[in-house]
Amino acid sequence: MACDDEVIPLQSRIEASGDDAQLQEVYDTERHLLYVACTRARDPLLVTALRPGSEFLEDLVGG
Repeated sequence: MACDDEVIPLQSRIEASGDDAQLQEVYDTERHLLYVACTRARDPLLVTALRPGSEFLEDLVGG
């Protein structure tokens, strides 16, 4: 739920990044967490977002 832009990845984590390496780590970690949560769901999964949705949603549906 709530896979909105600025929620995933969390805007406060992006803003707290001190350099490009930290920013990349934030993106990689949050993308991985969303992927794992979606692919390990035991029950039917409903993912919602307001426009614009998280850029990571494109990764889940293949573009």
